Amino acid sequence: MKLSTDRILTTHVGSLPRGAAVSRLLYEKDAGEPYDRAEFDAAVAAAVDDAVAKQVAVGIDVVSDGEASKVGYATYIKDRLSGFEGHYTRPPHLDVAPHPEFREAMGRMIGKQSFKRAACVGPVALVDGEAMQIDVANLRAAVTKHHAFDAFMNAASPGVISAFQSNHYYPTHDAYVEAVADAMKLEYDAIAEAGFVLQIDCPDLAMARHTGFQELDEAEFLRRAELHVEALNHAVRDIPAGLMRMHICWGNYEGPHDHDIALEKILSIVLKAKPSGIVFEAANPRHRHEWAVWADAPLADDKVLVPGCIMSTTNYVEHPELVAQQLVQYAQIVGRERLIAGTDCGFGSFVGSSRVDPAIAYKKLRALVEGAERASQQLWGRAR
Repeated sequence: MKLSTDRILTTHVGSLPRGAAVSRLLYEKDAGEPYDRAEFDAAVAAAVDDAVAKQVAVGIDVVSDGEASKVGYATYIKDRLSGFEGHYTRPPHLDVAPHPEFREAMGRMIGKQSFKRAACVGPVALVDGEAMQIDVANLRAAVTKHHAFDAFMNAASPGVISAFQSNHYYPTHDAYVEAVADAMKLEYDAIAEAGFVLQIDCPDLAMARHTGFQELDEAEFLRRAELHVEALNHAVRDIPAGLMRMHICWGNYEGPHDHDIALEKILSIVLKAKPSGIVFEAANPRHRHEWAVWADAPLADDKVLVPGCIMSTTNYVEHPELVAQQLVQYAQIVGRERLIAGTDCGFGSFVGSSRVDPAIAYKKLRALVEGAERASQQLWGRAR
C-alpha cells in the first residue's frame, strides 16, 4: 500500500455506478436466469475499463474496478462459494423500522433492492475460483491501459458475509464464520498475489449492530465482532499487513442512523485487525465528530487512516476547502504520510440502488482530489 510521501493520496471505498448493460446482466445472473456468458464477460470488462478511465481522469490515485462484476459487495459470494441458496427476507434496520412511510419513500427514490439474499444451507467451500481470476485480469488490463498510480480490489469479510447470509446449516455462528473464512482465504490471497491492495469490507463490525445482528444486545454484538476479527486475521495470515486495508461503516443509506453503535465502543476491536489501512465513515453528520475518537486512539505505527471526506448518499458536491480542512485535522492525528483521502462508502454497493447520480458521483470524487491538493499544499508548505 503506497503512502502519502509527498502529497495526500486519494482513493474511495470501491463500488461505482454501473451502466445499464452490465446491470441487466448482473440481475439476470443473480436471479438464476439464462444469460450469455460471453456477453456478460465482455460487458464487465468494458465496465471495469470505463470505471478506471473515469477515476484516472478525475485524479484518483488508488483506483478500483468499481466492483463491476458484483451484484452486491456482500452477496456476490453465493456464486463463488458452495452452500448458499434461496432468498430470505430481513427485518428493517432498527433506525428505519419505526418509519414505514420513509421506508417506502426511500424505496421509490433509490430503487427496490431486488438482489437475492441467500442463506447458508450447506457446507461452504470455494467452487468458482475463475471469477476472481477474471476480476484480477480485468483490473490489471485497465490499470495498465490508463496508467493508474495504484489499485485496490474489494473482498467481503467473513463477518459481513455472515451478516447478510444467515446461517441455517452450521451448529454455531462461530463454526459458520470459521468455514467462511477458510473459503474466502483463497480470494484474499489471489488479490494480494496479483499485486493489488486487498480491501476487506467489514461493515459487520459496525453496521450489523442495527441490521444483520440486531437481535443481539450490545455485549453479545461486541463479542461477535471480536470473533469476526479473529476469523479475519486467520484468513489473511499469509498476507503482509501493509498490503491490506479494511472498510468499516454503519450502512450506506440515507436514514436516521440513530441506532449506530458509537465508534469508541468498537474501535479497540477494529484496531486488532491485521490490515494496516482503515477506511471509515467521517464525512456524514452522524460520524463526522468522531475525529476526536481517533485523536485519542492508541494507533500502532503502521496504521494508515483513510477517512471518508465525501458522502456517498447525497448529491451535494462537497467543497474542496471542507475536504482540505478535514484532511489537515486528521493529519494532526496520524501524520501526513499515513493519511489517504477517501469516501464514506461506495457509490454502487448494490446494483440499481444508489441515491447519487453517476455523473455527480465523479464530480464528488473530483472535489475529493481538489481537497487533497489543497491539504497537500498546506501540509507540505507549498504556496497555492
